[in-house]
Amino acid sequence: MSTARAFLGLSHTPLMDLNPVAAEVRHDIDTLIAAVRGAVLDWAPELIVLIGPDHYNGFFNALMPPFCIGDAASSVGDYTTPAGPLNVDAEAAIALATHLMDADFDIAVSRRMRVDHGFAQALQLVWGGLATPPIVPLFMNAVAQPGIPRLRRCRALGESIGRFLDTLPRRTLLIGSGGLSHEPPVPTLAHPDAGVRERITVGREPTAAERDAKTARVMAAGVALAAGDTTMKPLAPDWDRRWMDAIADGRLDALCALDEVGITRDAGLSAHESKTWLIARAAMPAPPTPLACPVRGYRAIPEWIAGYGALFMHTGAPR
Repeated sequence: MSTARAFLGLSHTPLMDLNPVAAEVRHDIDTLIAAVRGAVLDWAPELIVLIGPDHYNGFFNALMPPFCIGDAASSVGDYTTPAGPLNVDAEAAIALATHLMDADFDIAVSRRMRVDHGFAQALQLVWGGLATPPIVPLFMNAVAQPGIPRLRRCRALGESIGRFLDTLPRRTLLIGSGGLSHEPPVPTLAHPDAGVRERITVGREPTAAERDAKTARVMAAGVALAAGDTTMKPLAPDWDRRWMDAIADGRLDALCALDEVGITRDAGLSAHESKTWLIARAAMPAPPTPLACPVRGYRAIPEWIAGYGALFMHTGAPR
């Protein structure tokens, strides 16, 4: 019924308003975000499908789904992002989950999803907070092996989402929030501290002191990376640009041919978040539908532990 669809691939970083960067870098990023905001608001989406990861704030190793749709969601308000409920379209969320199940794509469903800056920051940057058009939130595991979804499965999920959107008479924005190259100090089950392993397995509300300590640890990691600390994984601007090129050009076969282990090796443990872009891009109308690309930008920012990229494309369908 509608091919009015837009794609936004947007990196996130909890250090954006915490670790200072050079004035030129900040100006470039602020200009890029302003361009994204203006383009998205001008396009005026009626529905948002927001695909994002979690950083052990809402999903834990006790039961870690590869994908999960929420028919209700609330932001925990970590770092400098807002806390509170997202404007979830519960009916659309359950309809999408039903469509995916009927299409032989088993999907987890959360009736009370908790999300963190991996979801909230994109909304904050574009809409200034959580008061947004209706949202369908879709979580993708990007930190807990072995259940990180493979590239081909991400593309298949996106294509199935696109077929669902083909039936809706609503202007839909697909946001992939995550990536690009980065390896922040997100703990894994290989961590030597049993207490840390327990915390990322069985979730509990952190104390204020624990939250402050986590923020300080991540901030220190950004400072160390910017100072050239050789114990930290460097950013990979060439990898990032190749990923963005393939997304922009619709060369999804090339992305799906990448080696899963190579993503971690070449771009960092958390570069798997970039797969949120792949899901969102695969849900866009297939060629020959032309896509306008009014906004694209990239900057490697070690202080923020981020290969920071933004890419906005749309079908150009009239409002």
